[in-house]
Amino acid sequence: MSSAPPTPTTPRVRRLPLAGVLRLGRPSDIWFKPALSAVASMAPPNLTLLALGRLDLAMYTMAGSLCALYAHNRPYAARARVLAWVVLGMVGGLAVALVTASLTTNAIVLVTVGALLAAVQKVVCDATRIGPPAHVVLTFISSASLFAPQTLGQVPGHLALALAAGAWAWLVGMGPGLVRPDGPERRATAQALDAAATYAATGGSGAARARAATAAAVQAAWQSLLAAGTRSEPRRALERLVVRAEVALAAPADTEPEQLRAWARALRGRGPVPQPDDLTGAADELVGVDAELAAGTRPLWTRLGPLTPLAVRTTVGCALAGYASLALGVGRPYWALVTAASLYQANLTLTWSRGVQRVVGNLVGVLVFAALVPLAHLHAAALVLCCLALNFGAEALIGRNYWLGSICVTPMALLITEFARLQDSGELITERVVDTLVGALVGFVAAVAVTNRRSGDRLEQALTAAERAREHAARLVAEPYSAPGVLESARRALAAALVDLRATADAASGEWWQRALPQERVVLVEQAGHRTLAATVRRQGLFLDRRTSGRTEDVRP
Repeated sequence: MSSAPPTPTTPRVRRLPLAGVLRLGRPSDIWFKPALSAVASMAPPNLTLLALGRLDLAMYTMAGSLCALYAHNRPYAARARVLAWVVLGMVGGLAVALVTASLTTNAIVLVTVGALLAAVQKVVCDATRIGPPAHVVLTFISSASLFAPQTLGQVPGHLALALAAGAWAWLVGMGPGLVRPDGPERRATAQALDAAATYAATGGSGAARARAATAAAVQAAWQSLLAAGTRSEPRRALERLVVRAEVALAAPADTEPEQLRAWARALRGRGPVPQPDDLTGAADELVGVDAELAAGTRPLWTRLGPLTPLAVRTTVGCALAGYASLALGVGRPYWALVTAASLYQANLTLTWSRGVQRVVGNLVGVLVFAALVPLAHLHAAALVLCCLALNFGAEALIGRNYWLGSICVTPMALLITEFARLQDSGELITERVVDTLVGALVGFVAAVAVTNRRSGDRLEQALTAAERAREHAARLVAEPYSAPGVLESARRALAAALVDLRATADAASGEWWQRALPQERVVLVEQAGHRTLAATVRRQGLFLDRRTSGRTEDVRP
């Protein structure tokens, strides 16, 4: 174990970045899937209500329809469960909001309940790692519903509408599995191979962040495969391809990047899964997968404790934003509440970046709304079609940068308020701008005030876990013989510990008001860990160039 003392290289107050915050990234490989799913899940309920002349009920069906935005990267076996829980969570939050709205019209009480719901939704989504769009959509629906006029007698019917639309959204989300049942696993494996090829092309001389990104992609591929259900022969072939990516990460100089890229291209196509030549040690690899499947996952409650500061930050920020909006006389304080809720990320620096993106996107979005209003007001059908088009645009663009997607989200949210009745456009624009600025400002101030000192403790825990995993793997490498699967399980545990260490270090480095972080120790532990990963690969005989089989690896830190 490294005895290097922590080096106080992290300032207590970091500079907040502006450069790069609005830079556009590459679109996702499947950018069109959530976009099309959003339209397919929302169009039938909205068009049905339009035909019945009851667009005033669209808010309740949209609660269920928006569930189709979730879990697009999950294998279908896991997606079925995740989408079902999302629908139940959405309807549960909606139920609390509607019952509260039917019992009181006190705006202070409504904002307080909305803030508490936002905190619960934030913590549960982070703890379960539900993925985008995370808690924001849930918070938008529950917060808006708090301010919808309601009676207790209407609540069951409105919840039934949401549940029916949610069932349809579940079918939309699962539909592609009939055509390509292994699509998510193939994409995750292809991403791991591409990342490994990029790192291998450097011969191992690439930046530490490139190595960490490759490790994260490999870990994500394993997570996808482990959640995919029955281990069919194509899935075992995918597992062997992920092993190839792991070999490239551990021994980049012994890897042919072009072969990895060719396999990745084949996986993105519709042909059969490439069948790499069997590797020495492949049997141990598959036994290691079996062992990991049998081990299960950590209980949810163990992941809630570290999220307490984020829960407090979300509650305080959302409540204060809503109260400030009320004090300014804005008629829809839930917009400020949702703006504040959308800011909170893993650390303060990322929260600042999201705030800038949210403000820019919303301000441009109100201009788009002003341009669309004359068209949307022509007919109720035009209003519905505009919302569907904006929903598609939001999901198609938001993966490139949050502010770009917000340009479509903002006018869509404003048009949704007109489903019940047409409203004064100037008033809507003014209130949206005020609520955006108030929510972003108050939300960020709350994030600064509510510190997250536990991030340093979590980094220490992640360091300790990585060091222990490295020592365990190193001991097994040194033994003349290891039972099948034991060394593989140790290697996989070490890889996961290193990915967690890097994510924890990145999150902690973006927080303010904390003790200096042991950055030097983090670097030393990562370096030692990756050397040990390379040693386990060579010990197992999992390498592409057999001329390297005689090498040994120093696994000392």
